[in-house]
Amino acid sequence: MKTKLFFSGLFLVGCAVLTQAAAPKVIAHRGYWNTPGSAQNSIRSLVKADSVGCYASEFDVWMTPDSVLIVNHDPTINGVEIQRTPSSEVLKQKLANGEYVPTLEQYFQAAQKLKTRLVLELKTHDSRKQEAAAVKKTLKLAKKYGLEDRLDYIVFSKDAFKGYVKAAPKINKVYFLNGDYVPAQVKYAKGAGIDYSIKVMKKHPEWIDECHKLGLEVNVWTVNEPEDMQWCIDRGVDYITTNEPELLQKMLKK
Repeated sequence: MKTKLFFSGLFLVGCAVLTQAAAPKVIAHRGYWNTPGSAQNSIRSLVKADSVGCYASEFDVWMTPDSVLIVNHDPTINGVEIQRTPSSEVLKQKLANGEYVPTLEQYFQAAQKLKTRLVLELKTHDSRKQEAAAVKKTLKLAKKYGLEDRLDYIVFSKDAFKGYVKAAPKINKVYFLNGDYVPAQVKYAKGAGIDYSIKVMKKHPEWIDECHKLGLEVNVWTVNEPEDMQWCIDRGVDYITTNEPELLQKMLKK
């Protein structure tokens, strides 16, 4: 009887460990910006994501014509088009919380003092040449600031995806954002997994199991509603990108 109880206890402990291991990791979308004093893609949003214990903080990168990498989601900021405007003009622009728009170097400098992982989305540029140069420069800066082992890359651009897969160190993961690729295609292209919207994933929930069988990971964005968070949790996705990281953390604790 004692032997049966012993093995039953081991079984329950094992199940608990498996359940814990399967819990999705929380990624703050554009940093944790939906909180007082913060703003999307600001240094403050990065620090805030770290302070609440997010697994990672996602952010967006553009390159100016004079080869300066800028952290911002939209192609323009305050009406200034980043791809076509000298950095001297772009860097005069302020974010919603009063911070000046940061360069990638400034973002990396702040990240060096933090623990949260970084998820860099390189935006799709109008010029393939400019985009290819941005791929190389992001990798170079990651190495310069010693962040290679804390950095993953996500892209919509097929050219940038190929560029990162070819050039990124083995410690980096590259995920495809374009929902047109099925898991087998991402595997063939040597990506680490898919990073698709909640809308796409609800149309193709079978892709979650397909990815896992192929050794790929699954991230879902941008998941802000509790019912969508639970949908992702129930299906065992690996990561959830959200504008509401603390809400998701509370749900995962339950």
